[in-house]
Amino acid sequence: MKSEINVVFSAFDGMSCGQIALKEIGIIPKKYYASEIDESAIQQTQFNFPNTIQLGDIRNIDAKSIEKVDLFI
Repeated sequence: MKSEINVVFSAFDGMSCGQIALKEIGIIPKKYYASEIDESAIQQTQFNFPNTIQLGDIRNIDAKSIEKVDLFI
């Protein structure tokens, strides 16, 4: 039985290889928060995974604004 992963936070997300890997093993989280500042990487992520919640620069994120995370990448 697989563990349910509802919420993922990916720091320094890049082009979201974390989502690619999770998809390959059959895990699609309900929410995926990403911290990334490179515009090209963000555009690629949003093209491949449009439901990604982009939070921008990790130094400016208020942890209280994010729900409980099941997987931190």
